[in-house]
Amino acid sequence: MALRKWTFLLALMSLLSAESKAQLDVCGTAPLSTRIVGGEDAPPGRWPWQVSVQLFGEHFCGGSLINREWVMSAAHCFMGTSPLGWKVSLGRQSLQGENPNEVSRNVTTIILHPNYDDLTADNDIALLRLLSPVKFTDYIRPVCLAASGSVFNNGTDSWVTGWGAVKEGVSLPFPETLQEVEVPVLGNRQCSCLNEGLRVTDNMICAGVLAGGKDSCQGDSGGPMVSKQGSVWVQSGIVSFGIGCARPNRPGVYSRVSCYQSWISAHILSDKPGFVQFTSSGLDADSNFTCPGPGRRPTMSVCGAALLDSHAGGDRSIVPEGTWPWMVRLHENGVYRCGGTLISDNIILTAAQCFSTTRPNASEWNVFLGLRVANGSEAFEMSLGVVNITMSKMTASSIALLQLVESVAFSHYIQPVCLDINDSRSFPIGSQCWVTGWDNRNSSRGAGKAGLVLRELETQVASCGNLSDSDNICTHAIDLQEGDQGSPLLCKSESLWFQVGVVTVSGNALSHADVDVFTKISRFESFLKEKVGQTPAPAALLTGNSPDFSVSLLLSFAVLIISVFLL
Repeated sequence: MALRKWTFLLALMSLLSAESKAQLDVCGTAPLSTRIVGGEDAPPGRWPWQVSVQLFGEHFCGGSLINREWVMSAAHCFMGTSPLGWKVSLGRQSLQGENPNEVSRNVTTIILHPNYDDLTADNDIALLRLLSPVKFTDYIRPVCLAASGSVFNNGTDSWVTGWGAVKEGVSLPFPETLQEVEVPVLGNRQCSCLNEGLRVTDNMICAGVLAGGKDSCQGDSGGPMVSKQGSVWVQSGIVSFGIGCARPNRPGVYSRVSCYQSWISAHILSDKPGFVQFTSSGLDADSNFTCPGPGRRPTMSVCGAALLDSHAGGDRSIVPEGTWPWMVRLHENGVYRCGGTLISDNIILTAAQCFSTTRPNASEWNVFLGLRVANGSEAFEMSLGVVNITMSKMTASSIALLQLVESVAFSHYIQPVCLDINDSRSFPIGSQCWVTGWDNRNSSRGAGKAGLVLRELETQVASCGNLSDSDNICTHAIDLQEGDQGSPLLCKSESLWFQVGVVTVSGNALSHADVDVFTKISRFESFLKEKVGQTPAPAALLTGNSPDFSVSLLLSFAVLIISVFLL
């Protein structure tokens, strides 16, 4: 009996050893290997582990094949662990047109790292199990993974691949061919210094060209960064986040694969991925790097950056979380009164007409932030009291400022909007703008439980006719409602959102010929500077490597369905 046990154990050990060896024999090899920002078209088969992670048939994120039935990607690509609607496309060269070497598999399991932090992007890694194993070909092969203790010194040559944007806000042109770009590793000390205000942990690895021009971008998230050791390619990083795309002195940040060997191995019990110990020669110059200057660590004091930007166009009565992170809802004694916007870490801007008296009782008011569906199951919601309410007291339409009982911590879901207070930016007739507000006409969606949902309305700047251009800004008529009081008119400039107007009762006649009239924010420049002082600057803190939201309409539909079921 004992002999049989030993025979079984020896056979099992032999099998496991053979599986691991077999994976190492095939991983990281590209038999056919002879826009990413600043990149170029990748020849077919050059990166056979590259996959397109798709939601309802549309590209959403990148990923890498690590064995016959597992794909590795970024945790921030997923709203949860439900595999509904998710699939993976392998052996694909372009997102449009014919792909004769393509194979697709539905996703049956999504595993997010248990310590993933969506605010800091720490542990930004996910594993996807395919419905059935794939057969390796010249166009479909797994990548080797950096083993624990691997060293990627400053300057290590690396390649990043994906179908993401080729420039901030510029999608990959037809036929959307897989892009490749070569970037060197940048040490974590220097990376942290350059990416001011962003914490670069030991679980991250950075890469980029200090002069700018080469980087990953929106839609590349989850894709691989690889380096070659000998004859095999080893994945060192997973596209995670960055400040913009390809900006000078703004390297991209990736999840460090070598930190997750134990976690990956704990979930993939057979056909283990091939882990390779990567070593860099010489000393790492980054170990002695110190930030120039006083070495300050500024906070995220920027405005207008929708870190989870997702605007599909048209009118939508429910939008994904984080789409308009400055939107707030104002309640008086528990009853909804108006919309508003966060303009600093403790100040809310709204319309003065929201208040029945010129001296409202601040203690009766509450502000809700981080919301998308009122009274629903909102993981990012917070509510704060008000300590002071100040009116602008100008003739005609006025605004009001509410001071919160405490400052809020900015996150993906709570961010301040920029204010166009000095008319320094031009939003001429025809400029595309949006109005966001709380819609209380659709409570039937949640059987009376949801009550209000955040909606967005797309419009264009129009002529105000004989009305004052210095006091008002007009748009083509849209479906504004009474509950939209205090809500913003938002226009985009250089990837940042500016509030140029506010919905008021008298300033916005719901039917003024064929236009809607908004009170212009720049009208209150002196008042705002006196009462608020310095607001967050319109810098460009963007999650440049967030998912490609060209499929946001489908995502919104999915979120709507899920919300209905949850409610």
